[in-house]
Formats: sequence, structure tokens, C-alpha cells
Amino acid sequence: MPHVLCPHCLQQLDLPLPGTCPHCGRSLENNNPAGALPFGTLLGGCYTVGDYLSSDGDGLCYQGVENEHQRFVRIKEFFPVTLCNGRSGDGALLPREGREVLFKTSLMDFKDLYEDLLGICPTEGLSQILDVWEENNTVYAVEESVKGMTLTHYLSLRPRPMAPNEACELLSPVMHGVMAMHKAGLVHRGICPDNILLPVEGPACLTGYGTLALRTQGSELKSQLYAGYAAPEQYSAAEFAGTYTDVYALAAVVYRMVTGQKPPHALQRTQHDTLESAHSLESAVPVYFAQVLTCALRLDTLKRMQTVPELERALADPGVAGEMFDRGDNQVSTKKILAISLAAVFVTVALLLWALLGAEPEADAGSDTTAALPVTDTAEDDAELIPNLVGKNYREDVENSDLYAGYRIIVAEENSKTVPQGVIIRQTPMPGTVKKDDQVLELTVSLGIGLVEMPEVVGLDREEVEELLDEAGIPYRFVEHDIYTDAPFVGSFIGEVVTTSVTAGSEIDPTKVTVEMAVAGQLAP
Repeated sequence: MPHVLCPHCLQQLDLPLPGTCPHCGRSLENNNPAGALPFGTLLGGCYTVGDYLSSDGDGLCYQGVENEHQRFVRIKEFFPVTLCNGRSGDGALLPREGREVLFKTSLMDFKDLYEDLLGICPTEGLSQILDVWEENNTVYAVEESVKGMTLTHYLSLRPRPMAPNEACELLSPVMHGVMAMHKAGLVHRGICPDNILLPVEGPACLTGYGTLALRTQGSELKSQLYAGYAAPEQYSAAEFAGTYTDVYALAAVVYRMVTGQKPPHALQRTQHDTLESAHSLESAVPVYFAQVLTCALRLDTLKRMQTVPELERALADPGVAGEMFDRGDNQVSTKKILAISLAAVFVTVALLLWALLGAEPEADAGSDTTAALPVTDTAEDDAELIPNLVGKNYREDVENSDLYAGYRIIVAEENSKTVPQGVIIRQTPMPGTVKKDDQVLELTVSLGIGLVEMPEVVGLDREEVEELLDEAGIPYRFVEHDIYTDAPFVGSFIGEVVTTSVTAGSEIDPTKVTVEMAVAGQLAP
């Protein structure tokens, strides 16, 4: 009879599982969602599946147990929702009809990624991959289970931002782990505070591994990107990611650690770059340190810092940073010079040819002059480019316009405090890219500010009330009452709010409600 371990207490159990563990008394009922592997499944002959934890475009993640060494692990199952049609009775995945080839190639990308990670483990700064194998017409990867908290949780517990040297010290192991990935030809593409673990014992380590398709918007999988930390090139399948993509994310993490704020969404920055210097947000951040972060967060990949060692050295040493800035775009200036030189040569040659052709005698009326004209490929010049729809009203400017009849438009909606209702917040693909046949255009449209909770303002003075309601986006107006003649307001201090037209704690739509507030006025003579 096959054996598994209790996913709670690691004691041996026989299959089929009883209702409760005879050792720890905890429930062994299967509460994993439909389609996921059942609780207590034996995998690979040596792993027990525990609770379902999460899912992304790549697959499903479970808490699990390695039976031989009696230790907790995390098990990742390749299960792409866009390419799968569930699983058979024996647990095997069923690819969607017509997507079998894409399912197979994506599966091999998943397997190659985790086998490559297995090959460089153990490495300080990386959560360790322990095993990779094929089963159930899919691939499984086993990762160590780290006891601790995420960097996101840790930062939420701190009353103030971290000091720059403290942030660099904490992230140093992670940076070295990313260097090891880059040396092996791997790019993480998902670095963010949620994927940085702070173990109870040992240095910080990076998790959240994913394939290229998972970390690229517009790919064949349902993408998973981290707003503020994902680089702009990840928002288009036509752009290339590289080591500079992870540099962007690491710099964004440092920016969050030392300022308390994450950088703006990369796509929003491409429309209107509102990235503030870390020094302007937090004066304790040295100017050179803030300049390094700005350099590493550049939108242009050619102007951005290119490698993690370069980022680490520049953050740690103002002298290194100074030399970098003296050189220009951190060693990218040579590429720029070469590109400019080639462009200058091309223009010079073109002008010479034009001058020579222009100096020739006029051709006979019957002669064929087309042979003297340079032949150029104008296909790309004539190609239709994706328009910029950000900032337009979706219903008025796009939905009913014949200009966009050649697009398949997908609309998602989200609340926004800054963008009016109905206005397009962002789009994919980015404006200026070449339009494809049957182009899909994904638009995110603002729902407006949405419902907000009316704060308690009674007893506060005008300045305090204005600050609270302005922050919440709630429109308001004050009405003064004479506290000498208005009996209900006797005893109130002059200038304080004594009552409101909306009860504190109510959920209101601030686009439709203006809150009136009675304020204690001057005493009558």
C-alpha cells in the first residue's frame, strides 16, 4: 500500500487518506479547488500534495511535502489556463483543441527554465529549486519552502523608509543571486517586494520564477506583471528583455525601500513621466544615490544601466557613481556615438548621391528615369502604427469611431483617483508600434474614483476637514451657523464642523455627492 506524509505534521499515512490525521488530529479533507490536484496526492513517487496556494498564467502552486527528507516544499505545476482544457480522470492535463503545439512549446519553456535554475542551485540569494520532472502530461518543479516574510510585509511594518546603506545590505544577496541567473543566461523579469523573501534565519532570497511568456504582456499566456517594478519593454511582445530589465526592477525595489513609494507604472511613464527623484521624496537619500536609481530606471533600454554589478557598485560608492556619470550614459555613450556616426555617414552618402544625380543632364522625354532612382523598401514606412488612445474618452472618441474599426478592442475597467470616469488610462500594445492584421487592442478605462467612505469630521476645524476630504476626493461646501441663536450648536467651538449631510462611515460616490457641513459661526453680539 502506498504511503504519503501528513501535509500538516509530516507523519506517515496510508492511502486512501482518512478524514483526519491520527497523529495531529487536523482535517485531511480535500478543499483544493476544482481542477487542482487533490489534497494528499502522491506525485513522482516521493512528494505529497498539500493545500493549493495560488495560480498564475504559468500554472498552479501547492504547499507540499518531500517524503524522504520529511520537509515542507512548494510544488509548481505547469497548468496554463489559456492553453488547457482541464484534466482527465487520472490527472493528466488536456490541451485545448488546436493549441496542442503551443501547449507543448510552452511546457518545454517551463521545463527548461526550472532545469536551468536547478543547475545553478544552491546559490545564495535565490530560493532553491530541488527537483524537476514530467508527469500527468505536464511538468512539476519543487522549490524549497522558506519560513519568514516577504519584503512587502516587512516594509509595511516599518514606520519609516530604510536608510540607503541598510537597503543595499539587505538586497545584496538577492543582487548576487540575480547575477548568477544572468551568468547562466536567465533573466528573472519578476523582481518585486512580493517575490523577495526574508527568512527567519539566513539572507534574503528571490523567488517568483516565471517563463518569458508569463512576464510579457500580449504573449500566449495570461501575463503576470508587477506594476511599478516591471520595465516598459515587458508590456510589448515585440520588445526584447535583457539583464537591463532586472536592473530596472531591482532599482525600483531599492526606490521603494528608501522612499516608501514605488515608482509609477512604466506605461504611464511612457505617456507622462512623473518619476520623482528619490532625494526629493526623502531628503536622507544622498543625491548621488538618487541619480543612480534614476539612471537605472530610465525608460530607454539603451540609456539605462545595463548590469547588476554596475548598479550595485554605483549604489555603494559615490566615487564609482561619479565616474559613471562623467563617462555619460554609464558606458552606453559609445553605443550612442557609434549609432550617431553611422547615421551621419548614411546622411552624407545620401546627400552626395542626391547631388550627383541632380547634376546630371535632364533626361529625354521618352527615356526611363526610374532606373536612376534609388530603390527603397517603403513597406515599413507605409505600415499603420498603433495610435495613442491614452487620455481619450472611450465611448465618445473610440467606441463609436470608424477610425478604429480595424481593431479588436478589449476593455478592462478600474477605479482611479486621478483619471476621470470613461477616460482611457493605458493601452496595449504601446502607441507607435506597427499594427498587425486583426490587431487586438487592450484598453484600461477609468471607472472614476468609485465608492469611498465618508470620514468622521465632526469636531475638526476647517483645515483638517479640507485635508481629509481632498485626499479622499470628496467635494464639499461649508455652511456657517450662528452658535448663539442655533440651539443645536450651542457649546461648539467657533470654526469647528458640527454636523454633515452625509453620515460618517457611509459609502458614497463623490462624483455625484457634495457633502455639506455646518460650521459653528461667530457669536452674536
